[in-house]
Amino acid sequence: MRAVTCHEGNLAVAELDTPSPGKGQLLVEVQRCGICGSDLHARLHGDELADVVVEVGYDDFMRSDQQIVMGHEFYGVIAEHGPGSRKRLPVGTPVVALPLLRQADGIHTTGLSAKAPGAYAEHLLTQEVLTLKVPNGLSPDIAVLTEPMAVGWHAVARGEVGKKDVAVVIGCGPVGLAVITILKSRGVRTIIASDLSPGRRALAKRCGADIVVDPTEGSPFANAADYKHFTAAPAAFDAALDAIDSMSKLPVGWWHAWRAAEKLGATNPKAPVIFECVGVPGMIDSLLASAPLFSRIVVVGVCMGADQVRPSMAINKEIDLRFVLGYTPLEFRDTLHALADGKIDASPMLTGRVGLDGVATAFDALGDPETHAKILIDPRLTGKGVSAI
Repeated sequence: MRAVTCHEGNLAVAELDTPSPGKGQLLVEVQRCGICGSDLHARLHGDELADVVVEVGYDDFMRSDQQIVMGHEFYGVIAEHGPGSRKRLPVGTPVVALPLLRQADGIHTTGLSAKAPGAYAEHLLTQEVLTLKVPNGLSPDIAVLTEPMAVGWHAVARGEVGKKDVAVVIGCGPVGLAVITILKSRGVRTIIASDLSPGRRALAKRCGADIVVDPTEGSPFANAADYKHFTAAPAAFDAALDAIDSMSKLPVGWWHAWRAAEKLGATNPKAPVIFECVGVPGMIDSLLASAPLFSRIVVVGVCMGADQVRPSMAINKEIDLRFVLGYTPLEFRDTLHALADGKIDASPMLTGRVGLDGVATAFDALGDPETHAKILIDPRLTGKGVSAI
């Protein structure tokens, strides 16, 4: 089969043996594969991330001296069942799958490990129990977005965003756009998006952002006072004293009134939920400094190198800092069905399509935020150019 390999940061088309499905596995004919931002990073910085992942307990993340077939966002049709498979889905069924593969020595990350080659290829292996039928005749171009949209789904869930909360998305690449799309589908009333790129800001609007901000001209927190968010510690202190003064006029101790109000959530200060979707050094500390007090920051962007933050800044603002990785199997399944039921519109993210021979060209094109957001690989296409969707 034809596949695109990555070795020492170089992308090349190669002829490889078509894999044979093992026990509980499926062979899937790839019809679409998304190029993920993590693929762009891993191509050049995989060794750095691999060193970190070793400390987490996984030794087989891709390294630059290996020949890697990337691609963990994919759609295809079942071509063959491995031995001992349940065969609940027949050959020819259109499917997507969670990018994990169980081999004899353990579970590996599809498209990010030499032991689980990905979907920059004509075929790949999936784990049968992690493979889901695509429902409702959902188009391949949208079904393939299940994986990246599930990342956004999980990030929003971790952010615990309510409809009345202000959500701020920093960075409007594919991950940020996915977060915006999910926020919109959840009925969040105020979504503020910030990005340097005019093209990405336009896409953010199409995905559901209510306000877009050029960070060179303004802050996404400029209107914090309008949302009753605290931007300075003295204001929070004043509010607490005013509350005690008001409660002290009641015929019971102010602490009794405070405790009752606390049970109702009335004492929780208003604050935004911020999604950091950039992943460059300095971004987290910059948000700690600029965000309103009591903000919840959800870190979705993957910073590949070391970074530095000032804990004292986060402490003095009592900021809640959360990190997210991937999604749960249920979130992946629910994302697929939300796409198929029309509850999520991910189509604005799609900007280009390319064949295997054009993957290197696509990687270069994705370096320009004004040109593309999400490019899909269709292994059946010929030529090296990227065509618009």
